[in-house]
Amino acid sequence: MAIRNTRDHLLQVGLRRIHSMGYASTGVKEILDEADVPKGSFYHYFASKEAFAKDVLELYVRGENERAAKILGDGKGAPLKRLRRYFEELITVYGPTAKISGCLVGNLSLEMAEHSDSIQSLLHLSLANWQTGIAGILQQAIDRGDLAKSNKPQELASFLLNSYEGALLRSKADRSSNPLRTSCTSLSTFC
Repeated sequence: MAIRNTRDHLLQVGLRRIHSMGYASTGVKEILDEADVPKGSFYHYFASKEAFAKDVLELYVRGENERAAKILGDGKGAPLKRLRRYFEELITVYGPTAKISGCLVGNLSLEMAEHSDSIQSLLHLSLANWQTGIAGILQQAIDRGDLAKSNKPQELASFLLNSYEGALLRSKADRSSNPLRTSCTSLSTFC
């Protein structure tokens, strides 16, 4: 039991540090110091910093999948209202006024996708699954007649996801929540 707790503790500390500071700015020593864990423990659980980052990303994605399932799959309200509520929560949780702004998937895509095949593969899969989840709620809206049957849910989901991630990036560059507000307002045309 203690072994699993140490590993989980390292992952939680790593998630917080990598999400807030980035992969390159997060050193193993800083993770170990914050976690109050000896160096040998890190390499007992993780073959490398890159392997650790992959496990951190998997932890983050699991949490985000749970968030999406809770909001999009709750069955309360029209599908487009749930989709809007989902994006509004993401903006609150990851927007510029959040404790840690930005999406780890987006941040690591910028920082690591070109340098690590294993992380790029996980990023690609995570984004594809995220898009499929959004497409599912859009398909529900089409089936209910809330969206025209001519809409292509995967393409629309791709557009919405890309718009959200781009707005997060722009919000960081502008140090403003305006891009996210605009993104959410644009979502209103669907919801």
